[in-house]
This record gives sequence, structure tokens and C-alpha cells, in this order.
Amino acid sequence: MSLYELCIRRPVFATMLVMSLIVLGLASYRELGVDIFPKVDLPTVTITTRLQGASPEEIETQITKRVEEAVNTINGIDELRSTTIEGQSQVFATFLLEKNIDVASNEVREKVSAILSQFPPGTDSPVMEKFDPDASPIMSLVVSGKRSPREITEIADKKLKRQIEVIQDIGAIAIVGDRKREIQVIADPDRLAAYNLSIIDVKAALQRGNVEVPGGRITSGGHEEGLRTMGRLESVGGFEDLIIAERKGAPVRLRDIGSVADAEEEARTLSRLDGNNAVTLLIRKQSGTNTVKVADRVKERLDEIKATLPPDINIQVVTDQSRFIKRSVNQVEEDLVLGSILASIIILLFIKNWRAALVAALAIPSSIIGTFTAMRFLGFTLNNMTLLALSVCTGIVIDDAIIVLENIFRHMEEEGRTPFDAAIHGTKEIALAVTATTLSLVVIFLPVAFMSGLVGRFWKSFGLTAAFAIMISLLVSFTLTPMLSSRILRHKQGSGTQERESRVYGFFQGLYLRLLRWCLNHRLIVVIASVLMLVSVVPLGKMAKFEFIVDDDMSEFEVIVETPPGASLETSDAVVKTIEAELKQIPEVVHLFTNIGVRGAYQSNVTDASVYVGLKHMSERDRTQADIMQDARMRLKKFTGLRISAQNIGLISGGGFKTTPFNVVLRGPELSKLDEYSAALIARLKALPGFVDTDTGQALRHPEVQVHIDRRKAADLGVRVETIATSLRTLVGGERVTLYREGDDQYNVRLRVNAGNRQSADAISELTVPGAGNRLVKLSNLAVFTSGTSPGQIDRYAQERQITVISNLFDKPLGTAISDARRIIAEMNMPAGYSTSFLGRGKVMQEAFANFLIAFVLSLIFIYMVLAAQFESFVHPITIMVSIFLAIPFGVLSIILAGNTLNIYSIMGMFILIGVVKKNGILQVDYTNTLRRRGMDKFEAQMQANKVRLRPILMTTFAIVAGMLPVTLSRGDGSASRASMAVVIVGGQALCLLVTLVVVPVVYSVFDDLRIRKKAGPSGV
Repeated sequence: MSLYELCIRRPVFATMLVMSLIVLGLASYRELGVDIFPKVDLPTVTITTRLQGASPEEIETQITKRVEEAVNTINGIDELRSTTIEGQSQVFATFLLEKNIDVASNEVREKVSAILSQFPPGTDSPVMEKFDPDASPIMSLVVSGKRSPREITEIADKKLKRQIEVIQDIGAIAIVGDRKREIQVIADPDRLAAYNLSIIDVKAALQRGNVEVPGGRITSGGHEEGLRTMGRLESVGGFEDLIIAERKGAPVRLRDIGSVADAEEEARTLSRLDGNNAVTLLIRKQSGTNTVKVADRVKERLDEIKATLPPDINIQVVTDQSRFIKRSVNQVEEDLVLGSILASIIILLFIKNWRAALVAALAIPSSIIGTFTAMRFLGFTLNNMTLLALSVCTGIVIDDAIIVLENIFRHMEEEGRTPFDAAIHGTKEIALAVTATTLSLVVIFLPVAFMSGLVGRFWKSFGLTAAFAIMISLLVSFTLTPMLSSRILRHKQGSGTQERESRVYGFFQGLYLRLLRWCLNHRLIVVIASVLMLVSVVPLGKMAKFEFIVDDDMSEFEVIVETPPGASLETSDAVVKTIEAELKQIPEVVHLFTNIGVRGAYQSNVTDASVYVGLKHMSERDRTQADIMQDARMRLKKFTGLRISAQNIGLISGGGFKTTPFNVVLRGPELSKLDEYSAALIARLKALPGFVDTDTGQALRHPEVQVHIDRRKAADLGVRVETIATSLRTLVGGERVTLYREGDDQYNVRLRVNAGNRQSADAISELTVPGAGNRLVKLSNLAVFTSGTSPGQIDRYAQERQITVISNLFDKPLGTAISDARRIIAEMNMPAGYSTSFLGRGKVMQEAFANFLIAFVLSLIFIYMVLAAQFESFVHPITIMVSIFLAIPFGVLSIILAGNTLNIYSIMGMFILIGVVKKNGILQVDYTNTLRRRGMDKFEAQMQANKVRLRPILMTTFAIVAGMLPVTLSRGDGSASRASMAVVIVGGQALCLLVTLVVVPVVYSVFDDLRIRKKAGPSGV
């Protein structure tokens, strides 16, 4: 006994079977995480090493190159890149996708640990992090009040940061704009010289005089006690009494050679919200955790914390990824419900039986809810990709139920069977065709789910979610649909087909049958027309514009600002304030949130700034986010001498990812030549429409004072070069020499000379360093101070320097931008040894399109195999697959007519289109063969089969179109990518419906005649 017959005869069993899917699905839905992207483990390890105050060139030589050389020996390296800025080296080791990220991380850790001794003194321990798409802050909290920055920092740190850090699934929290407490020891060079003391002597005294070291255990009899030397200073004033040295039998204390101040760390970052300075907390979550739940927990804790804070302290949530995610999920849920209703209405219009419409409509919630169980089992979350799969499956999952239901209904109306008999015979008759249509659609998603490359990792959850939804719909169509049909449908005696067939449908059916008869009698014309339609894909493809992804309107963007080299924090602040004033004039702007000295969630140069621009929600404004961003660019054009770009906020950070869509890298042996070629390329690109904010990723050269040591004089005076370098770092830059503990908190103790002696090269040249015989030697006696410049940032790829040209795009597809850039680069005729390549979206787009092509070929092969197995024929699958190739030009035409681009979402829509279009051919060919086996001749069998199958074909086609119509027309959050896919399916289905209805029978007829002639041989000709 087959499954459908078992369910028809045992309705309680069928009900419980489907109910189990629904109950498990609802239970699984509650446990599903909610996020922007699927969890993807990409084998990239970032090694971050800091050396405070060191120039980029020094760090490149002393740290970056050594880390690259060590890491490059690891097996499986795919790319090795690095970025070096003042005080920091970041090396990005990207491995082949097959490499286990944990193994790669351990190997990197071992290699770097082996070279730690080669790093300069004062280098912080390298921090190794695995690439994490969740590295971007999910929230930013702004703390402000009528207090000093230091007091607000204390509140932000102790009252907020420490309490939020203990929340489940919270990762790192960075503080921006803070003013941390610091104990500053300010030495007076003249007093040091008077006591013949160097800054190194003071440093050593501070480190020796402020220690707390365990001394072991004291055991006496049966009693044991610990021994601890209480050598830490217990008050800030205690530092002034610290003995530095002894001169002429009298102690020299710290107060004799300088002063101690309970002060703040030197300001290197600044944060501001809507013109008011504040302290900001950038909150990151742990990898793979639920963004929405984490954000909700933070907000709940904030409500508790606010009650304990002083009334003048204000806390505001400025950025919050969970807001967009929630709105996007709600939009998909609305589209699912509306699409289900529209698909059900289509059934009702065709069958005119509310009971039948109800039976078919139940397939949608049953299939979608049942899919949640598979998603939870596979570890998927509700994210952009899985929600996309569910939204486009709304109209597809009802297909099988429609086909089964319509055939059951036909048996009742045309053959006068009872609902029970009609359910059994109708399902049996159509079971093989339904199975073939479903399996041939599933095999389209499987190659997508297992594509290689970065894009393949992200599409895996989409492919498997869609495949499970469609397989569950097949199960529902063989269990719930026939069971309910046998129990709910009512048979009316003598109704025949009149009840189902309206005059409108009868009119169109008559037109179709006359057209079909004509086409079968004029097959050559149809074949020629079909070939022309197929060939039209070439000019249509040239007309289409290529893009990687569609950017959603998120009602927010950021303006990146780089002030002139050498600008101080105060100068950068003043410049950014004028930019904020200009941005305030844009009517759609709600918030302006500024951070200076920060890049992403990490500290950067004080010349780096970003202004977060929060907009009114898209439902409350007329202009799109892209138009507003272009308005901002035009308004900020007048700020010359600055690097300014308006761009979408990057949701993926870490791993060296660029947020600009266009990135082309120039490599070669000579940096000066690379500068020349990049400048020429930038000038050419700026002259083309669509390229905006075009510049080089190379930071501008920063001014610096260079100390050139006369090594002979230094040797004569007994001064080592290392002593000069370390002394200058302490004298000028200041050095954290020890810690001061107060209660449970520890504060840095920084040693340097007073400001007046370190503000110019002349003043610094008068400072002293220790030489031979405990003599102090002025730097002016052994070194020359000159002005120079150094790179603000050094980018390297494959252990050689590179320059990246970056650009945002406005109303210009990425594919067109890449084509323009390639043409310009070819015209530049760069000599041998110099090369270019595209990074970021450009590189991933090329890889993605290649992988999609492979997946497309595999899908065609699998479809053929499924159809050949069903029809037990090598020819009939080709007949059906003709509709696939004819659907492609109509899919591309839909993209062009809608004004969309050919991107990875619309390409996926093309996959789904060919899957649902060939369903029509399966129904046509399957029933034609059935009638011929019953003794009907070929022509009459084709006419009768297409007449009978016209209704289910129209019903399924219009149901798919109706089910996806809300997705196609949606303008809500996150809808751009979903609409891009749905347009192809809806437009392609609608445009090629009539063509496939007549071409498949013609091709069937042609192939059948060829088969007969082949069997007949020469004598039959």
C-alpha cells in the first residue's frame, strides 16, 4: 500500500503525521537564532601586534615582515596580506577553504610564538583572531552627562561596560572617546642634569620601588602562612617620596627631579552624538550567537542599570543591528502570509470551490513550518539567506498540492467518482509526475548548496533550506492533500465540467487549443521561432548590467573622513564639526554620530574619522538611501584637502575586508612607479560617470622628525643606538613603566618629560642620554634632527608592497566599473613586473559567477537524470528541457524591463525559474504518454493531454506568481535582494508561459517522428 493510499484510508494517521511536522517546526522556530548572515567559518587568521609610537616603516621592518616570513611557511596559505599603520601591524593569513580554521589558528600561533624574541622591546604580545563575520559591533551605546569626561568614563567603564560584559554571549566591548585615569610622572630635564640622572634611571627606580612579590610559604609546626612583600605604593603622593638615587650621601627623591600628577591618558579618540561630546561603548557579540537575543539582553540590562545611575547621566542606543533584522524578519513574515492568501485566491478562482482551496492552501504553512525543524537540525539561523529561501518558496510549495488536488477534482467532476475513489485514483495517476517535478526542482538547489568558494559558504543554507521546504511540500501533497480531499470535498451529481469552467477560462482554453493545433501543423515555423528566441539571449545578455549584490536601504550610512597628515585630534575635531554642520542640512537626517581616532572597532590615527548618518525610516521619506548619499557627496565637495567618502555601513569586518564596492590593486617592484600608475588610474576613473569617492587606499604620508645618529660620535661618547631610541621613546612619547593599584582597579603610571621640552626638534635635541662613565650626553652632540615624511599606512600582498585604488559607485553596476577599469589599465601599458587584480566584491563576483556556471551545468545534468529515470527514455527529458533554455531569455528580459541588474540574487532566481518552468513540460509529456498507452493516437493524445493539463499548469503558474508578488513588490527592510530574485521568477514565468505551452508539444512531436523514422530505417523513408 502506497503512502497516499495509507493516509486516505487512515485519516487520523495522516493528521498526526502532519501535526508532528508542525509541532516540531513550531518548537524549532522558538530555538532558531536570528542574525544578518549565516554562520560561516572562513579560514582567515589576523595577527595584530602593537608597538606604541613606532612609525609604519619601523613596524613594517621590525614586525610585519618577520610575521609574514614566519606565517608564510604554513601549509595551505591562499593569501597573505598586511596593513601597517602607526603603532600597529596587522597580518591577514587566508588559507584554502578546505583548511580547518582551528588547525590554521594553532599553526599560526606556534609560528608567531617562535619569533617573539625578535620583536623590538616594548612590543605588546601579538593578538591572534580567527576571522569572524560577527566582528562588527552589533550596538553602540552613547553615554553623556553634565560631568567631566573622566567622570563619564569611570561611569561608562564601571557601571556599564563591566555589567554588560557578563551578559550571556557578549564578546568584546570597546570604549571610544574615553578619558581614563593615569598617574603621570613628569621629569624636569634640567633637574635630571643637575643630579646627573637619566630618564632610564628614573624608569628603573619606579619599577624597583613599586612591586609586590610573593615570597613563598612559612611553615611552623602544623601551621602554614604565605609570605608577601608589600612593596606597592599605597597613594599617589607616595610616588613623590620614592628614592631615585643617592647623591653626596643624601637621597634624591622623585619630587626633587619632577612632579607627579593624578591626570588622564592623552586623548587619542573622540566620540560625539548630535554635536555633544560623549563616551561610546561599541558592543560585539560572541561568534555564532543570536544577534537579536543578545541585543535584547543588553537593553534589558540597560533598563536595570539606568535606575542606579545619577539623573544627569544619559544613555542612548545609537546603532543597533537587531532593529534591521527584526524589521526584515517581520517583512518576510508579512510577505509569506500575503503570498499564501494570494495563492489560495488563485486556486479558488480556478476551481470555484472553497473546500478545495482550503485543502491546497494548507500546504503552505505545513511546508514552511516543517522546514524549521530541518533548519534547527542543520544549525541554521533565520538570516538573510534562509529568509530568502522561505520567501521565494511561498508559491512553490503549493505546486504539488495544486497538481494533486486538481487531478482529484477532475476525477470527481469528469468521471463522477466519489471523493474517496477520486483521491486514490487521482493521486495514483499523477504521483510519478509530481515526484519528478519535485525532485527535478530539488536537484537544482543541491549544486547551489555545495558550491565552492566564499559565496558557496553563504548560499549553502539557502540551498538546503529551499530543498527541505520543497521535499516537505511533496510529503504534504501525498499525505494531507489526498486525505483532506477524500474527506472534505463534496461531489455534486451531474455537474460535469461546467461548474469548474467559467466562460472566460473556456474562451482562453479554446484559443489555446486552436493555437496548439496550428503549431502542431506548422512545426518548422515554431522550431525556427524557438531557435531565434534562444539566440536572443546573446543580445539580451549584452544589454543586461552585471552587479555582485543588491544593497538594501538600511536607513543609515557613514561618511569617512581623513584629515590632512599631521593634523592633531583637536584639528580633526574642528574639521569634522564643519562636516557635521553641512550634513545636518539634509532633511532626512535624524542622528549624526561621530568617532575620531577609530576605524571599525579598533583604535586608529587621529586623522581618521567617521560620521554615522542615521536617516528617517524608508517609509517616512521619498528619497532612497543611495540618493541621499549622493546628496551628501555633493554637499561635501567644497571641503578640499580632505579625503571624504559616503558609503554603506559594512556589516562584515575583520580579515582586511574593504567596505568600498570597487577595489583594484596595483603591484610592482618600485613604490614610486606604483604611485605614478595609481594616480593616473584614479584620474581616468574620476573622469567617468558613476565613480565617486575615488582615491587610493594608501594613507597619505605623515610628517615626522627624523633623528639621524652620528654613529662614530656616539661610539666615542659611549652611547649605544638602542639607548638613544629607548630614551627618546620614554622622554617624548611617554612610557608605561609600572601600575598603581587602588582598591580593585589598576592605573597606568606614565613617565615622560614636561611638555615644554618635547614640543619641537630644538627642544628635544637638548635632552640628554646616558653615556660612558655615567656622563649625560646631549642629543645635539651626536645626532641631527631633520623634518621628513613617512607612509601613513603600508599595504602588502604576498610579501611585497601594493597600492589599492578604491571607489564607491553611484548608479553604476560593478560589472561595468570593472570593464571600464580593465580598459583603462590595458591602455596604460604598464611594464613587465607590474600587475593588477580586483579585490573585495570584484574578486568575489568573478568567483561567484564561475561557481554559479558550474552549478548550473550540474543542475541541468541532474534534471536530465531525474527525468530520464521517470520516463525511461533518453529523448523525453530533452523535450521537456527545451522549456528550460527558452525560459532563460525571458528571465533576462524580466531583469531588463524591471531596471534591475544581473547579480547573484537574480542568477539564483534564474535557477528557480528553470526549475518551475520545466514542471509544465513534465505534466504535458507525462499525460501524453499515458493517453498513448491507452491506445490514443499521438496527435489526439497531445491535444487531449494539453487540454487536461492546461488548468493545473495555469493554476501552478499563477499561484507561484501570486505567491511571490508580495516579495516582488515589497519595499520594506531587506527587500531589495529578495525582490531582485522574485522579479526573475515572476517575470520569467509570466512571459514564457505561452511559449512553453506550445513549444514542448511541438518538440515532442518532432522527436517522436524522428524516433519512428529511425526505427523504420531506409525502407520506411
